[in-house]
Parts: sequence; C-alpha cells; structure tokens
Amino acid sequence: MNKSIERWSPWILLVVTLLVWQFLCTAFQVSEFVFPSPLRIYDQLIEFRGVIAGHAWRTFWVTMAGFGIAIVVGVLLGFVIGSSRLAYAAVYPLMTAFNALPKAAFVPILVVWFGIGVGPAILTSFLISFFPIMVNIATGLATLEPELEDVLRVLGARRWDVLVKVGLPRSMPYFYGSLKVAITLAFVGTTVSEMTAANEGIGYLLISAGSAMQMGLAFAGLVVVGAMAMIMYELFSYVEKHTTAWAHRGSQNG
Repeated sequence: MNKSIERWSPWILLVVTLLVWQFLCTAFQVSEFVFPSPLRIYDQLIEFRGVIAGHAWRTFWVTMAGFGIAIVVGVLLGFVIGSSRLAYAAVYPLMTAFNALPKAAFVPILVVWFGIGVGPAILTSFLISFFPIMVNIATGLATLEPELEDVLRVLGARRWDVLVKVGLPRSMPYFYGSLKVAITLAFVGTTVSEMTAANEGIGYLLISAGSAMQMGLAFAGLVVVGAMAMIMYELFSYVEKHTTAWAHRGSQNG
C-alpha cells in the first residue's frame, strides 16, 4: 500500500496543484495576460501544437548534443581529478570557481565567436551541465577506501587496475545521480541561450510569445521543457535502478 502511494504521489500532487491553480484563476478572475490558467495553457498547447513541437524538437536535440559533450568531458575530467591527489588539489578549486560564474554571461561571448544559431546553445548546455558529472566521478574515485586499495595492491593490482576495475564501478551511483541533475541543467542552458541567441527553440518561443502578450503560449513552452526534462530524468532513474541495483539494495529491502 505504501509503495503504491509512493509511486502515485507525484501525480496526485500534480493534479491537486493544477486544480488549486485553476480554482484560484477562476475565482479571482485572473487575466490570462498576467497568469494563465491550466485550461488556457492546455488550449494553447493544442492550438499551437505544430509550432511548439518544432521548437521543442530543436531544443531537445541541441540539449542532447551539449549534454553528450558534457558526459564525455565530465567523465574524463572527473577520472583525471579523482585518480590523482595532486590533480584533485590543483584542478578542483579552479573548476569550482568556474562553475560559480553565471553561464548566461557567456552567451554574448559565444555569439561573437560562433554566431547566432546552434553553436552557443550547445556550448551553453555543455558548460552548465558538465560540472555535476565531473564532481561526482571525481568524488567516487577520490573517496575509494584506502584499506581496500591497500588490500588490492597487496594482491598484485596496479593503480590503474584499482581505478578501472573498482573505482569506476563504485562511482556508477554517483555518475547516475549526476546525470539526473545535469540533464535538467542542460535544458536550462539551452533555453537561456535560445532566448538571446537563436531564432528557433523553446527559448525563442518564450521571448516571441511574451512580446506578443501570449502568456498561455509562453507557459505552454515552459510545460514542454519541464516535460522533456522530467522524461529524461525518469529514463536515467530507470537505467540506474537496473544497472546499479547493488547500490540500492538497502532501500529496496525496506
């Protein structure tokens, strides 16, 4: 019973939120130009489904391109940083400082370098999403128990063997956790870039709809971005549960 409630709890909360939202908009007669109701957003989704689908597809594949680069760079940097104490001490603080920089500030620079189009969007998606992946891989490797490493060394394992055969598998739960965070950030990066440096995508749609006072359409675009991010999040959760079940056996037994 508890598992059933837990499984359906997000949907129950979503339905309750939409009902309260609709009630407040109707009861207080909130103008759709200020804050559209869920029914108005749904109407706009249906009316402009072709336009929204085109922009959504552009945002999706651009995000996936930037996210793919983020996975490659994040894993490589994480492996280098986590496998060496010197690299961890030297690179990690610099990467933390870089991550603190607002990525939206890079968009004008990227436009100058690559022009308006997919280039700035892909790179913004990458810049905002690679850090969680790098940090989690580095953490998984750097926190490998010294006792375990000593035992493996005594048994004849080299440093490389310890990292690849023990460190990386041990980092998988960290890795999947970082993917679930990074994919949501990747969509944010793409959308922000499209708002200032693109003529396609959900970000462009948000700016166009806002300037035309079509707030229902703007909110519909936000709903689509949220839905895409949620789908990818659930996909990574599914893969995580079926590939790293050993790391969750305690929670599963409970």
